[in-house]
Amino acid sequence: MLQPLTIPTDPNLLVGLQTSDDAAVYLVAPGVAIVQTVDFFTPIVDDPWTYGAIAAANSMSDIFAMGGDVLFALNIAAVPDTLPPSVITAIFQGASDKVQETGTVIAGGHTVADPEPKFGLCVTGRIDPERILSKGGLRVGDRLYLSKPIGTGVIATAAKRGMCEATHLKVAVETMLRLNLQASAAVRSIPSIGACTDVTGFGLIGHASEMAHRSGVRLRIVASEVPLLPGATEYAKQGAIAGGLDRNRAYFMSHAPVELSAAVDPTIAQLLFDPQTSGGLLIGVSPTDAAALESAFADHGVMAAEIGEVLAGSGIDVVP
Repeated sequence: MLQPLTIPTDPNLLVGLQTSDDAAVYLVAPGVAIVQTVDFFTPIVDDPWTYGAIAAANSMSDIFAMGGDVLFALNIAAVPDTLPPSVITAIFQGASDKVQETGTVIAGGHTVADPEPKFGLCVTGRIDPERILSKGGLRVGDRLYLSKPIGTGVIATAAKRGMCEATHLKVAVETMLRLNLQASAAVRSIPSIGACTDVTGFGLIGHASEMAHRSGVRLRIVASEVPLLPGATEYAKQGAIAGGLDRNRAYFMSHAPVELSAAVDPTIAQLLFDPQTSGGLLIGVSPTDAAALESAFADHGVMAAEIGEVLAGSGIDVVP
């Protein structure tokens, strides 16, 4: 859809559609840039406050992935006429509470009537134009780290089908509610890091493929080192697969390309394509700074799982 568009250029637009990065970056003055993103989706959980909070965390994640700080946000809501006002209020409150964790506010928004609920945020932040983290900054030899376990798509699907244990859903919700604020701070404490993205709807392999393509490199991902949410493997084996997983796999297996070793457990291979909501950051760091990054993650109370490395070439290798 985007390829046929005729889009004018602007020398102040430092990051736009052309780079397929996480958020847009616009230079407003020497040494000062704003970073902006927008995201929204249908309910992933039943509780309205939690839905609003997760949607807010997911929306702000692109700002953190680029290395920016949130300034303020605007609500984007589509709600059925039949939805009780108290439910809408709870969604908005959840989002507001989550944005307040960054020390900022929701300043307004826009709401329309729609048969199916949808909610998210347009988020504006600030960023140092000389310190933008991008998908295209990977270097041969870099190690790959992931800051959250994967499996939210499978677990959410299992919950919708009444298959999910309460403890498994609780852990998944806690993961989705956790901002990437601290993970971003840890990454930015290592000046040599230039490559970062967040793992969301395209799944781990999809977003890793984007990084590989934009950086002109090949990634080697060790499937057994990828952290998984409790219950994710079990529900995937039972067939709790979101439609986005199959679409992700079909597209990236043919377009990346992805070389999937036959020795990789088939269920784990599926989960690598699982669409994530409010997923973690995927970071590339030089071997000389890997220990410093792990230490920074520990200092900020964030998980850091080493899941692979950057090689010369193109595409992705997935090994056991």
